[in-house]
Amino acid sequence: MHPELTTLLLFGVATAFSPGPNNIMTSYSSFNFGFKKTIPTMLGVISGWTLLIIFLQAGSVVIFQKFENLQLIIKIIGSIYLLYMAYKLSFLKSSSGQSIIKPVTFLNTFFFQFVNPKSLVVGLIIVSTFIDQNNYLRDCIVITVIYFLMAVGSQTTWCLMGKYLRKFATSKKFTKNFNYTMSFLLIVCVIMFYV
Repeated sequence: MHPELTTLLLFGVATAFSPGPNNIMTSYSSFNFGFKKTIPTMLGVISGWTLLIIFLQAGSVVIFQKFENLQLIIKIIGSIYLLYMAYKLSFLKSSSGQSIIKPVTFLNTFFFQFVNPKSLVVGLIIVSTFIDQNNYLRDCIVITVIYFLMAVGSQTTWCLMGKYLRKFATSKKFTKNFNYTMSFLLIVCVIMFYV
């Protein structure tokens, strides 16, 4: 693993900090509700992602190799959920006609990790590329720690970015446009899963 550690870290930075469903939802939540109310959103992503990595290390790669259709089913479910979230971020109103005033919840982001195509693909690449069967336990621990820290770093960064952008939100139009942009980026994520 030592010679591959630099590659693992670079791959981690590229995948964890790039725009994706988790980062977009965190930024949206922080922009609209502030850092404190976004903490459950971030904790859902971090804990769900870490648990997904542990599951994949424990043998899920073999399951995906055996049942190739399972990956397609998960990709479709994840895509439907993202399209729903994109709709919710932009258009869903409460019965009073006001915008919904709740951030994305812990449970939403926690369980989403298991159907998030980006998380699954990245996790499968990590486990199949960076684990040496001769040092299985050591490599699993290193990967789990590194990707837990990457998740903490990326979620915090995107949350702060959303909070910082809030300072420019001087009108309802700016806020609405920001939410539309986040919705559009989620839709782009779905399209990228199939390209």
